[in-house]
Amino acid sequence: MLQLQQTCTGYPAAGLQFIRLPQEILLLYPSADSVLIRNAQNLALRRVLAFWEAFPGTVNSKEPISCISVDSGMRLIVAAMATRVAAWALSGVQDNAWRVHSTLVLPEGHTVTALDNKAGLLAVGTERGFSVYTLVLENDLPTWSLKWSAPITTDSVLRIFIPIIDSPEYLQLHSSLDLFSALPFPVALQHANSPSSIFWLDRQTVGTVLNYILKNSLEEDKGKNKRIQEIQDEGWDMFVRILGDGSLVVTAVANIDRRPPTLLRQFTLQQSQPSIFEHPPAYLYLLSHPDPKLLTLVTSTPLMTFKLSPLAFFDARSHGLELVASFPERDIAEESDILRLVRTPEGKGVGVIRGDLDGDSWTIGKRGTELKRTGSWVNAEFMVVLSQGHQFATFLQQSGILTLHCSPPQTLKLPRLESLFTMPSPSGCEFMIAIATDYTVIQIKCTEGPDPELSIVSQTPLPLPSTPKFIQPVDPMAWGDLRDWSEHDVLLSVSQEGELAFWALETSNGQAWKCTGKVRTNRSGFKKAKCSSMKKTALVVAQRDHDELTIWDSTESEFATGLEYQRVEDANRILDLDWSSTSDSQSILAVGYSRHVDILCQQRMTYFEEGPGWALCHRIDISGFTPHTISDSVWMAHGSFLVAAGQQMYLFSEPYDAEPREPAASHETLFEHVARRNGPLEDYNPQMLLQCLLWGKIGLVKEIIINLARAIERHESGDDQVEWAALPVERYLERDSKNLSSKHYKTLFNATANGTNGDSDEEEFSRALVTRLIRHLESHQLPHLTSNEQAHLIVLIQTTLETDEQRRALDENGLRYIISMRSFYILNQRASQKSTLPPRSAMRERLRYRDMIWAFHSESQDLLLNSSIAACGGKLTWSEARALGIPLWLNSPETLKQQFEVIARNEYMAGDARDPTACSLFYFALGKHKLVHGLWRQAAWHKEQPLMLKFLSNDFSQGRWRTAALKNAFALLGKQRFEYAAAFFLLGGALKDAVNVCLKQMKDFQLAIAVARVVEQSNEGPVLKDILSETVIPIAFESGNRYLGSWAFWVLHRRDLAVRILLDIASAFDLIVEEIREPFYDDPSLALLFSQLRSKTLQAAKGTSEISGRSEFKFILQIAKVFCRMGCHALALDIVQSWSFARPSTAIHSPATSPLNGHISPNPGSPASRPMFALEPAMARRSSIMIDIDFTSLPSTRSDTPVGQKSAGLEKLEDESDLIARKAGLGSLMKSAKQNVHVPEFDMNAFF
Repeated sequence: MLQLQQTCTGYPAAGLQFIRLPQEILLLYPSADSVLIRNAQNLALRRVLAFWEAFPGTVNSKEPISCISVDSGMRLIVAAMATRVAAWALSGVQDNAWRVHSTLVLPEGHTVTALDNKAGLLAVGTERGFSVYTLVLENDLPTWSLKWSAPITTDSVLRIFIPIIDSPEYLQLHSSLDLFSALPFPVALQHANSPSSIFWLDRQTVGTVLNYILKNSLEEDKGKNKRIQEIQDEGWDMFVRILGDGSLVVTAVANIDRRPPTLLRQFTLQQSQPSIFEHPPAYLYLLSHPDPKLLTLVTSTPLMTFKLSPLAFFDARSHGLELVASFPERDIAEESDILRLVRTPEGKGVGVIRGDLDGDSWTIGKRGTELKRTGSWVNAEFMVVLSQGHQFATFLQQSGILTLHCSPPQTLKLPRLESLFTMPSPSGCEFMIAIATDYTVIQIKCTEGPDPELSIVSQTPLPLPSTPKFIQPVDPMAWGDLRDWSEHDVLLSVSQEGELAFWALETSNGQAWKCTGKVRTNRSGFKKAKCSSMKKTALVVAQRDHDELTIWDSTESEFATGLEYQRVEDANRILDLDWSSTSDSQSILAVGYSRHVDILCQQRMTYFEEGPGWALCHRIDISGFTPHTISDSVWMAHGSFLVAAGQQMYLFSEPYDAEPREPAASHETLFEHVARRNGPLEDYNPQMLLQCLLWGKIGLVKEIIINLARAIERHESGDDQVEWAALPVERYLERDSKNLSSKHYKTLFNATANGTNGDSDEEEFSRALVTRLIRHLESHQLPHLTSNEQAHLIVLIQTTLETDEQRRALDENGLRYIISMRSFYILNQRASQKSTLPPRSAMRERLRYRDMIWAFHSESQDLLLNSSIAACGGKLTWSEARALGIPLWLNSPETLKQQFEVIARNEYMAGDARDPTACSLFYFALGKHKLVHGLWRQAAWHKEQPLMLKFLSNDFSQGRWRTAALKNAFALLGKQRFEYAAAFFLLGGALKDAVNVCLKQMKDFQLAIAVARVVEQSNEGPVLKDILSETVIPIAFESGNRYLGSWAFWVLHRRDLAVRILLDIASAFDLIVEEIREPFYDDPSLALLFSQLRSKTLQAAKGTSEISGRSEFKFILQIAKVFCRMGCHALALDIVQSWSFARPSTAIHSPATSPLNGHISPNPGSPASRPMFALEPAMARRSSIMIDIDFTSLPSTRSDTPVGQKSAGLEKLEDESDLIARKAGLGSLMKSAKQNVHVPEFDMNAFF
C-alpha cells in the first residue's frame, strides 16, 4: 500500500540540533513556524512541532521561529518566536509522541535571539540582555569553563587555541590549518579564490567505531586495518575540508593535546575527486550509526546525510562515503502556507498555490516517489501546469491577464474566472478550459515550440436551463496516453436542484458542447463535487451537524437511480475530493478530512457478504507526524498521492525499486488491492461458480472444478504455486442444455457395454476427486481468494457434487433450489463447527426468498420435499420448515397438511420435556384437539395439566366452549404467550385472529400462511388472500424484495403483476403501502426468473406485453452491469449476446409450422419464427400456453380487426409507441385464445 516516500517540509537555513535517544538520533531545525524532527541516518520525518500548539494565537502569524535549543538528557526541545518561548518534551506514555511541556512570555521588546538549555536550566539571550530560567526547582547554577575551541573563520582557516600553561585564563594560537597546508601549492592555488569549509571529526565518536572494528577484526584483516590502527594508536585528530568543487581533503593533526607545542604536527591523509558536494556546506556533524562499524555524517546546507565507513573512508576508497538522503537548498518562498494543489491531467506535474498568491511547480519521477521543483511565480490566483510540470500559466483576477511563463512571456485577456484547468491535448499544443463567473466556458489553445502562442478557440455557455451550482472538469486520469479528448466527457455541471449533466465537445452541428447524460440526485446544498474518468460523481452535501457523501454512476434509468454509495459523516467534515483510476479504468476516490484521507474503492457485489458498494481500502493519517491540518490533496501519476498541510507537502506512493523483482506474496499494491476487490474474477471464484450453477451451466462448473483439481495436483508434484489456466470466454457462451441433451441421448441409445457414455469429464468428476480437492482446500489457501471466499468455494464444490448425483430426476428450478438449500446447510454446518469459515460468516436463519421461488416454480416438488427433509436429518420442525420456505413453495394443500402433522409431532418430540403446548398450534390447525387432549394426559409433570385436561374434554363444536377458548386466547395474549394464544384462537374457530397473532405479535408471516392454508384446505381461501394482500405484498414493497412480491402476485392469480414487478415496480399497483423502498436491481437472477415467467401463462404474457421493449432492453443492460459489478464479465457478455426480446407466439396450441394443422413454414424473419424463451432454447418448441384468463368476461374482438402498419425501418421509437405495439400483439394472442378454448389436439412437439 501507499507509504510516505518524500516530505517537502522546508529546509534548514543554518545549523542543526541533535537529540540522542536509545533507538535513534534525531536532528532538528526550524522552518517557518514549525520545528522539524528527522532521523539523522536517513532524514525520514518523525514529527513536525508547530509553534501554535503552545501559543494558539500565532496560528495565522507569518513570523518564523528565530532559534531552537535541545537537551538530550531531559529530552526537551525549546523554540522561540519573537518574545515567546515554547518547550516540548518526549511523552513517557506514548512512544515517539512530543507534548507541549511549558511556555514563557518575555516583556515586550525583548525579542529572543539565542537559546540554550542544559540540566533544567534555560538560558535566553535577547536584544536587550541575557537571562537564565530554571525549569527544575532547587538546582544550583553550574560553572562553565572553556577547555579549547576550533572556530571556523571567514577565511576558511581553522585555528586551534589552547590555554597558556601558567595563565590558563589566556589562550594562545597553537596551530592553523589552511588550504596551503593541506594541499600542494599548485593545487591550493587553483582553489584559493573559491570558498571551502573545514570541520573537526569528533575524536571520541570516531574512536568508538575504530575500537569496535579493530576488536572484531580477524587476523588476516590486519593489512586492511593498518591505517585505522595507526589513527587509533597515535590519537590523531581528524579534520575534513570540503573544497569549492566538492572534493574532500582529510587532514590529521597529531599531539594536539600534548606538551610542548613543538610536538604538534599535521599531514594530509587523502584527497578525493569531486563527487557528491556541489558546494561546501556551512555545517557538518559526525554522529553514531545503528551499525557499530559505521558513522553518520550530516551536512547543512543543503541538508544531506551520509553513511561513512571509516575503514574505507580513511583508506581513500570511493565507497567510503555513501549518500543516504538529501534535500535541495532552502527556498524561503516554500515557507508560506499552501492553499491549493493543481496537477496536470496525467498527474506528472503539480503546481502549488501558496497563501501569499505565490507558488511553484514540480514534476514527479522515479515512478511516483520523488518530486523535483521546476519553477516559481508570484502574484497569481489561478494557475495551470503544462508540459508535465515543466511549464505553467497564471491568471490574476485584478488584471484579467492570463500569462504563459515562457521566453518571451505570452498573455491573453480573459474575464473574471471561477476556475481554470487543463485537459489532455494533442501533441504540439496544450488546451486550457476557463470557467467564467457567468459560467461561460472558454477554450484556450496554447501552442508549443520556440514561439508559443495563446488563443481563444471558443467562448460559449453550456445550454443549461438555469445557472448551475458547479461546473467541474471530468477527471482524465484514466485516459492514459490518449491525448485526444474529443470523444470523452469533459465537463460536469451540477444544478441547484441536484441534477448532474455530463458534457462532451460537439464537432458536428456547430455547437460547442453537447450533453451526453443526466442523473437526478434529488439533493441540494452541495459543498463539493468531483467526477472521475469513468463518470462516477462524488457529491458532498453540507448539513448543519454533518456532511453527506454520495457516489453516483452516470447511468440513470427506471432500473438504476445512479446512487451507488451513501455515507453520513457525523464527526468529521469533508474538506476535499479527488479521483484516480487504475490501468483497467477502475475508479479510486480520496476523501480528505482535516487530519486524514480515506481512500475508497468500488467493491465487488456478492451473494456471500452484504456490504456497501464502496468501501475503505486505505487510510493516510498525517496526525502522527504533524499538527497541521490538510489544506489539499491530489492523486499523481503511478498511483502516488500528494498531501499538503501547512507549509509542507507529503508524497505517498509504492516503494520504488530500481531493479524490479518478483512481488512478495505479503506485499499488495493499492492498484492490486482494488483489482482484487472489484476486478474480473478467476474462474474458480465461488461467486462465478454460484452464478454458473444458477444459470444452468453445471457442465461448465464441473469443468472448472476438474481444472482446479488438476492445477493443484501439478502444484503438489513440484510447481511453486498453483498456476491457473483460465477458460476461454467462448466456453461461457455455450449452452449447457444442448450438451446435456446430447449426453442423455448417448446414455439412452449409445451406451457402451459397461454402461458409460464415454464423456471424460463425466468420468473425471467424481466423489473421489471432490474429496481430494476439498481436503487440499481445507489446509491450503488459493491465490486471489480470501478465507471467506475459499470457505464458500469448498461449500459450492461439495454442493455441486451432491446435486450432480441427483440432477437427472430434477428440473432446472429444482436444481437451483437444491444448490441453494445444500449450500445453506453445509455453510451453517461449517459455521457451527468453526472450521475454515471466518467469524463474520455467521449462520444464516433462512434461505433467501429467491431460492424459495425456484422451488415454487419447480415441477419436482415431491423430490425437493424429500431432499429438504433429509437435509434436516429426517425431522422437520417448524424452524426448519420456515428456514426452507416450505409453506411458501409447497403448492399442494394436502401435502402441506401432511407435513404440518409431521411438524407437530416433531415439535412435541423435540427435547425431553414432551410439552403439549409446543405442538398445540399445529394440531389445532389440523382440527385434532382430541389428540392434544391425549398428549396432556401424559404430561403429569406440567402444572397446567389438570386445567387443560378439563378444558379440552369439552365439545368445541358448541358456541359456549368456542367462546371460552377465545377468552382464554385473549388472556394468554395478556401474558405474552403468543403462540399458545394463537392455538386457542384456532380452537375457538377464529382463524383470522390466530393469523393476526402470527403476523403482529410473532412477526411470522410464513406461519400465518401455513395455518391459513391448512385450516382453509385451499390456496384460494379469503384469509390467505388477505395475508398476501395486506401483509406480504407491503413487506415486499417496503423491503424492495421483488421475489417475494412476484410470488404473492402469482398465488393471487395476478400473474401479470407477478411478471411486471420483476421489472416495473413503479407501475400503478392498486395497493396501499406506507413506504415503497427505492428498488435496486442488483440480482441477475431477476432476469432468469423473468425469462421463465414471461410466457408461462396468458396472464403472464399480458403482463409482459405491458412492459415496453425499451424498458426490457435497459433491464438487461442493468443485469449485465450487475454481472460486471460481481466480477462475472463473461456472464455479462453471455446475457447481452443471447437474450431474445421475442414476445409470446400467437399460436396457442400448435406451432404454425406443425404438419398437423397444415400450415406452411413462415418467413424466418417473421415474429412467428422467433423463439419464445431466450435463455432456454429447448423451451422454444412449446406449442401451448396456460390459459388463466376468464374469456367469457372479455368483450368480443371479432369485429375489431387490427389494421396493419408499414414498418418504419430502423427509426427510433418512443416508449409509448413500443408499448402500444406490444399490447396490440397481446390482443391478437387473447383473440386466438378466445376462439380456441377447446381441448388441444395431440402434438408430438409437446414432448420436447
